[in-house]
Order: sequence, then structure tokens, then C-alpha cells
Amino acid sequence: MIPTDIREQILQRLHDAEVEHGIQILLAVESGSRAWGFPSPNSDYDVRFIYVRPRDWYLSIALEEQRDVIEYPIVDEIDINGWDLRKALRLFAKSNPAFVEWIRSPIIYSERGSFADQARQLLPAVYSCERGIHHYRSAAVTTFRHYMKGDLIPLKKYFYALRPLLSVRWLEKYRTAAPIEFDQLLPLIEGESELVREIQALLVKKSAAPEMGLDRRVARIDAFIEAELARLASFVPDPSHNPQALPLLNVLFLQVLEQTWRSALCPEQMA
Repeated sequence: MIPTDIREQILQRLHDAEVEHGIQILLAVESGSRAWGFPSPNSDYDVRFIYVRPRDWYLSIALEEQRDVIEYPIVDEIDINGWDLRKALRLFAKSNPAFVEWIRSPIIYSERGSFADQARQLLPAVYSCERGIHHYRSAAVTTFRHYMKGDLIPLKKYFYALRPLLSVRWLEKYRTAAPIEFDQLLPLIEGESELVREIQALLVKKSAAPEMGLDRRVARIDAFIEAELARLASFVPDPSHNPQALPLLNVLFLQVLEQTWRSALCPEQMA
């Protein structure tokens, strides 16, 4: 799925980031359209990672003022950035959609220690379906309002509306975090065979079109998107916090830090 030469470049840049910043990368994955299953030929490689810093960084009284992201400019269509472990887990406690999708990405560049596995195991206890529905509905609304106008539509924007709307259906039906691969969501509308055929035909077009390739509107897909947005218009998310989340994630945070600090003395333990 990822060409060997591109994967090697990505792994080298991740290693360089570890050396430059004195960090250990716990998980590095592909995000965005390549992970979702509908890239264009010239789509960027959206590499996202979670990292941990040395112990003393977390013991500073100025912790809240310290930068907790690492970002690099896009070079050769490779876009790399990452979050500190503490930031990532605080966002996980709020069911942050980006974090949830990172730990479930089907394209993994590197995985060190037990962090990712433990985070995946905690997902059912931490994730809020209501927050997930709110996020995906909002993403679809934004795409529809800003990009789906006129006779010609950017092909990728159709899928930026369809994927979140199908994710909402998954959340409503299964009450678990939705898979990030688009093909795993399509069975949710398998009873609407004509709609599925037109979406699949659009996927074929997108796979051959440039990143911002345009195409004519598809009436049946438009109607589905508009109907789903109308159905969800009255949804009100539950604002309450999950009381289990922070205690569970604090245990994971301390376990990962202990494991990582120990590995600094015995690197073979994290191999």
C-alpha cells in the first residue's frame, strides 16, 4: 500500500525526529485518505506519531507552557507531525477523533512498547459515541456547506462527507468507535444497491483523478447526504464527561513513562 522507497524515507525522518528532539516514538501511522482507503494518485502521505520525552520534561513547573507537538513542513508529499504522550491521552479522554483514528490506522510505520495495544484495549471504556456522532456530523456539515456547491464538485469532498455520515450510522448501530476504512462502512447501506454502485463508481474515478480533481454532481449521492444531514440536524450531544476516562488513562500514562525510562537504561526491552 505504501511504496517501499516512501516507507524507508518516512522511517528515516521519524528516526531523525527522535534524534533531533530527544524523544522516543511510541506509534507512527498513516492518517488521512490513504488510511481511509480513497487516496488520489498524488495524495500526501499524512504521517502522525505519538512520542514520549525524558522524565524531567514532565516534572517541570512550566509543563503547561512547554510545546507538546512536533511539526515539520511538507517535503516530497510527506507530511509528518506528532503529539506528546500527555497531550494525546488528554485528548483521548475527550474522544478526540484524530487520536482514535491514529491508534486504529491500518497502516503502521512503527510501534514501540505496549502503548498502542493498551490504548486500543481502553477504547471501549473511554470512547463516547455521542461525542463521535457530534464530530462526524459536524465534519459532514462543514464539507457540505463549504465545498459541495455548483455543478462541479471536488471528488474527494464527496468522500469527506460520505465517510463521516456512514461513521455516524456505525456509531448508532454498533455503539462502538467506527472503523476508519471506508470499505468497512459501505455495508451499512448495502440495502441501497444503486447508491452503493454510484459510490463505488465515484471511488474508481477518484483513484485516477488528481487530489483536487472535479466531477459533475451525482444526484443520488447528493440526495443521500442531504437526507442524512437533515436526519441528524436535531442531534444534541451529551456534554457529560466519562468519569472512568482520566483514571484509566493516568494509569496508562505512568506505565508508559516507567517503561520508556527503563528502556533508556536497557534499550533491548523496547525492541
